[in-house]
Amino acid sequence: MRRAAASVLGGAVVFVSLLAPGGQDPVPAADSEPAFPAVNYAVAVDESASLAPEDMKAEKAAAKRIALGDVSSSSQVTVFGFAAAEKAGQRVVDPVCPRTTLDAAGREEIGKCVDELRSRKKDEGTGTDLPTAIRQGVDDLTDGSDASVPRVLFLLTDGKMDVEDSFKYGDPAHRAAEGERQLEEALEEAAAQKVQIWPLGFGPDPDKKQLDQIASGGYQKGCVELPSATPRAHKVDGAKAVGTTLEKIFAAAHCLRHEEGPSKRPPATLEIGISPLATVGSIVVDKGDPEVRISYIDPAGDEIPTTSTTYKDSRFELAGGDGTVEALKIVDPLPGTWKVKAEAPEGHRSLPVAVSVLWQGELRGAITMDPPSPQAGEKVTVTMRLQTREGYEIKDPRDYEGLRVRSELTGDGFSPLALDLADNGKGADPEASDGSFTGTVTVPQDADGKLTVSATLTASGLRADTRSETGKVAPGELPVKAPLELPDGDTHPGGTVTGTLDVSNTTDTPHTLRLSVADVKDGLLSVEPNEITLEPGEQGTREVTVKVSPESAFGDRLGDGLDLSGTFTVVDTTDDDRTLERAPVSVRVTPEPGIWATYWWAFVSGAVALALATAAVVAWLRLRRRRRDPFGLMLQLVAEDGTVLGEHRAGHGNSKQWYEFAIAEAHRSPRIERRAHGPYAVRRSHQGGAVVRKGGSRVPLPVRGRVQLTDMLSLSLGGSPAPGPQPSQSAYAGGTGPQNPGQGGAYDEFL
Repeated sequence: MRRAAASVLGGAVVFVSLLAPGGQDPVPAADSEPAFPAVNYAVAVDESASLAPEDMKAEKAAAKRIALGDVSSSSQVTVFGFAAAEKAGQRVVDPVCPRTTLDAAGREEIGKCVDELRSRKKDEGTGTDLPTAIRQGVDDLTDGSDASVPRVLFLLTDGKMDVEDSFKYGDPAHRAAEGERQLEEALEEAAAQKVQIWPLGFGPDPDKKQLDQIASGGYQKGCVELPSATPRAHKVDGAKAVGTTLEKIFAAAHCLRHEEGPSKRPPATLEIGISPLATVGSIVVDKGDPEVRISYIDPAGDEIPTTSTTYKDSRFELAGGDGTVEALKIVDPLPGTWKVKAEAPEGHRSLPVAVSVLWQGELRGAITMDPPSPQAGEKVTVTMRLQTREGYEIKDPRDYEGLRVRSELTGDGFSPLALDLADNGKGADPEASDGSFTGTVTVPQDADGKLTVSATLTASGLRADTRSETGKVAPGELPVKAPLELPDGDTHPGGTVTGTLDVSNTTDTPHTLRLSVADVKDGLLSVEPNEITLEPGEQGTREVTVKVSPESAFGDRLGDGLDLSGTFTVVDTTDDDRTLERAPVSVRVTPEPGIWATYWWAFVSGAVALALATAAVVAWLRLRRRRRDPFGLMLQLVAEDGTVLGEHRAGHGNSKQWYEFAIAEAHRSPRIERRAHGPYAVRRSHQGGAVVRKGGSRVPLPVRGRVQLTDMLSLSLGGSPAPGPQPSQSAYAGGTGPQNPGQGGAYDEFL
């Protein structure tokens, strides 16, 4: 996928890490505890009388999808319905779900209380009081909550503000204007309390201009400094699109990534992809009918036991299994194509089942500067390669869609220089969309001493990462060099890739070089030898080997193969740890081939031989059948004195090519008649003539011979039989007659 591929998942709030020294950027272990930033949010659901039943059902499902699909167990959510209060005793807001922390128990509770949302009857207040709904959301989000946690209000409505029948807005003639004034006040309060508002209008009536006003009137700073995280209004035509659209809005506001999967009626198997960048994700299934039962199959083909909290190297949490919407939260998910199998009893298969994924992840980079110790005025090439946190390569552009790369060169003696790193296949970048961002910069003539190149990756849904490499300005051409020549490898776990160092030492002293592979999880790649000593004046090549860890280090993530990415580093320990080489290393690791892959040629050869032998046997049997077919034989019934009493042309035989017949009116007007299971039968002989079966005996019938059938009648072939004594009537099968060895043996003629 991708096999199928393939589809993406990922997201996380972005935090910029501190710059680290070059060549020492830590790569955390894959099993380190990932952080899942929380968000406090409220969902305001329109309950006005204009809603059709399917609209309310869609709003409920949408609220469940984002609540159950949230990947953070620390997030908090409130859900309430709203319409308008148009008479005494009526109220605008219907609280259905108080503030709930979305741990395992909270997710189950939210899935149930959302069902309390309802459409208002005409005598309950049918308008749309948006100012009150916004004030309620702001109050729910600010009362006793942590101000450092993002606050987001999702507003679902099928219309526009309608307070003309609401007595709380004063004189009927001025209610519309008063509503607009209070809406502006409510939005100002939301902005002051740092509450984002993401409106979603559906159906034919929503006022898009008013929805835009609401989105821009609240707090504008998003979870990341990217346009995708800035609140904005959305509008869809019908209720069917509400769930998916609200998930997309939720992902943008929460800095998650969202992937929409297929929709099918059960029984069905739906596929959805999980990115290798994902550290946590939720597979959300909108079943429509609570009787639908869901099972989950990971990319390795194993069904996930949802009753267990851990399986393999992942942790699972299922919520909403008995409702219309359920979600499987996965920490450290196995990347690849997941299958969601939906089954339902008869009578519960009319509604489609939809699947989607919300995820957040971690994107890391490995930065190199070539040459690592340049001279002043020299042009250097800077490359930032994208990786997972384990050091696996990222090459699918969908995994890092919307990525922003910021880079600069700093050092002693000059002001910082901005670098433009691109993955467009132009200029210094060798290939577009391969996950490697490249650019060039010229070291200023004033540079003297330390140099540092750094790059920061920023993307919504992916934790930011800053990488840096530190070098030194070379006073001139370096006396010791060790450029690497290492082909991109393709090997199996435990295998090796061999390259060479083109070494030279123009000094009169030995130099010790330290070799290592950085920017990859410890143990996945190593180098041998890890230290070499160059003799004074030495020039030549040294062989180096990059070794891949055993299969156990990859677990189930190896799959059909993966690309390991690291940085081969050579440091001259004799010259104050000057970096001589930092070169990218890419190794394709595939599973050990099975018996078929190893001995395919033997299997193919055997299959071909068997096919040829089978074809030969079939051809021989067909030929043998054609040779025995009695069709066209002229059977003559001959009297005792040699008179031919009648002729009969034989037709095709039965399955064994016997043409069966009997003699009708043997004593008055004898003649041959075809008769199934008759007392006589004839078929051809491949030696010429025929073979006659009578009783339990089989007797050869030469072309000019006879076979006695009764005391008075015999059988011959073709025109007039030859006069004279008749040939022997003994049967080879069941008799003791003579054989003719000179004809090669015809035993098979009598089988």
